[in-house]
Amino acid sequence: QVQLVESVGGLVQSGGSLRLSCAASGSIFSINDMGWYRQASGKQRELVASITRAGSTNYADSVKGRFTISRDNAKNGWYLQMNSLKPEDTGVYYCNAVARGQYNYWGQGTQVTVSS
Repeated sequence: QVQLVESVGGLVQSGGSLRLSCAASGSIFSINDMGWYRQASGKQRELVASITRAGSTNYADSVKGRFTISRDNAKNGWYLQMNSLKPEDTGVYYCNAVARGQYNYWGQGTQVTVSS
């Protein structure tokens, strides 16, 4: 089992920045991939960014050049630095871990609101 705890999101003006963090505990040795998803009101949850244990990253086209995912193995955590935020980035952000290549674990979700 893996437990994930996210930092609190918040309200930020368009063009602003925000950093989310996710702390993992439990069977952290089993985690292969780490990531961030978001879900806007009335929409499906979508991948924002992911990073493998080897450090390879992947981003949604809508956030490329603005968001950066990183990890800190010593602290068993990963982060999402969000810059140049837009109102369409508003949503509930979830951290995600994939363990043993098949088991998905989710954080509790945190609200990010970008005002125009």
